[in-house]
Amino acid sequence: MTTSLPAELFIPSPTISAIQVGPLTIHFYALAILAGIVLATWLTDRRLTSRGGDPGKTLDVILWAVPFGIVGGRLYHVITDNQLYFGPGRNPWNALRIWDGGLGIWGAVALGIVGAWIGCRRHNVPLPAFLDAAAPGLLLAQGVGRWGNWFNNELYGGPTDLPWKLQIHEMDLAQGRAVLNADGTPVVLGYFHPTFLYESLWCLAAGLVLLAIDRRFKPGAGSVFALYVTLYTAGRFGFELMRSDYANTILGLRVNTWVSGLLFLGGLAAFLMLRRLPRANILPPEKRSASTASTEPTKKKESAP
Repeated sequence: MTTSLPAELFIPSPTISAIQVGPLTIHFYALAILAGIVLATWLTDRRLTSRGGDPGKTLDVILWAVPFGIVGGRLYHVITDNQLYFGPGRNPWNALRIWDGGLGIWGAVALGIVGAWIGCRRHNVPLPAFLDAAAPGLLLAQGVGRWGNWFNNELYGGPTDLPWKLQIHEMDLAQGRAVLNADGTPVVLGYFHPTFLYESLWCLAAGLVLLAIDRRFKPGAGSVFALYVTLYTAGRFGFELMRSDYANTILGLRVNTWVSGLLFLGGLAAFLMLRRLPRANILPPEKRSASTASTEPTKKKESAP
């Protein structure tokens, strides 16, 4: 008995991006982001505990970092693609519809660090130790979160005939489903490079590489996070060159291409400078108490009457 391959191989895309549960609309994009956050929180907590942190301390910091990161990511997206919300015929209120997609990673990282700094100060966690512990989890979270773009039928490259080409539908994100033809079938826009998948696989692989490097070489304070920036931007630079969706450009290159290239150079320089520093660890409570006591000024002995 012989089997034949399909006449055309491709990666299908979902025709729905949300489901309705009573009065609540659940967007798969949001679920993908949430799954990434949960994974990153779990891994960061394990890594921070191994550096001397108290179990569960990560969640205290994450509760500050995540809201700041979401706001920062949305602001970056709205600023760099402002014509999507403030151009002729656009609805500015759509800038608040975060579930339709659109989180700029560098805005999320920038304000996320601000939130982490606040959380670290409030809960006595050194910021370099937290950032180094969080770096691999950030990559894994980004790898998982990219699947939200798959549900939204977005973040794809140029047309291709490769066997792993991605089928893209015309989506009505407000309705959470694909636009239909007159015969009731979803409208197919074409077949494109699955850049969302390329980036997802890159992030997952880079996260595992970062875990291995940190475990084997134990680089200095802040260098693991700097290496996260370096590895991510190395891949993102290439993926931005592949993307075919509309974006603002500077000198013919997408804004995110420039940002990725500059951050790659900055991250690499920071890693080379920081890698030989002492490792960022957290003293256990008893040593923290002893260290604090040893730095207190000693009182002069009172002379006998």
